[in-house]
Amino acid sequence: MKTEVILAGIKMKNPVTVASGTFGYGREYSNFFDLSKLGGIITKGTSLKARSGNKPARVCETPSGMLNSIGLQNPGVEYFAQNDLPFLRKFDTAVIVNACGSSIEEYVELCKILNKLDIDGVELNLSCPNVKAGCMAFGNSYEGVKQVTKEVRKVLDKPLIVKLTPNVTDIASIAKAVEDAGADGVSLINTLLAMKIDIDKRRPVLANNTGGLSGPAIRPVAVRMVYQVAQAVKIPILGMGGIANGEDAIEFMLAGATAVSIGAGNFLSPYTSVETIKGIEKYLNKHKIEDINSIIGTVEMN
Repeated sequence: MKTEVILAGIKMKNPVTVASGTFGYGREYSNFFDLSKLGGIITKGTSLKARSGNKPARVCETPSGMLNSIGLQNPGVEYFAQNDLPFLRKFDTAVIVNACGSSIEEYVELCKILNKLDIDGVELNLSCPNVKAGCMAFGNSYEGVKQVTKEVRKVLDKPLIVKLTPNVTDIASIAKAVEDAGADGVSLINTLLAMKIDIDKRRPVLANNTGGLSGPAIRPVAVRMVYQVAQAVKIPILGMGGIANGEDAIEFMLAGATAVSIGAGNFLSPYTSVETIKGIEKYLNKHKIEDINSIIGTVEMN
């Protein structure tokens, strides 16, 4: 039974990664299981310089999901290269760095540095709804996405995956911009812009007022968008959005994803990602499927 996939030129022993922002840089989760079991690790969003993020409250629970407004808090790429990357390289798994910025110039400078590091690829974050500058400003239009991707592509030789926001009118056209600009893959979806109000205080629960909704509540939306993008582009898709087990992962792959990321599920249980891998293998055995690649994009529409 073959579970290996190739995502945007990155070889993965199985199609399960962990979504940026939900796994840190792996240290905490390594206390629970061997990170080498994962197909890949996508790091917390990393910027050119350290970021302090948004003020609290930054996280709250919602029905079948959660809201977060962390604001891309991270120690910066220099700290990552010196402290976190050597730790991650102890494990037999692909390391993909989620790169974020507030301007095209910042994205380019960051990716120049990442291009020199011992990493397997870059996930370009053009889709975070929790920062006041950058990300969403670029991720909401065909031209914006194409411009940033094109400039980063000039300085990055490593595999480039661009993370898409669902907070747009036409997700397929945004994905096409990524492909047209020379990226190797797309990942989707990032969180849905949402709000929760404290009815006694009559104020939003999050200090930033709005945040990103993740968890099982968004999974049907994510599956639909993965399917739409799979019809529009030829580059591979990293699917995410509420995946909590093997059955969820298979659903995304049938819709057209080559690999999947576990996000909010990591907060429910630190073992969600490895249990998802087991669930995928169980499905393959049940249906006597020799190669997982044979199911990608094979959903038959009514």
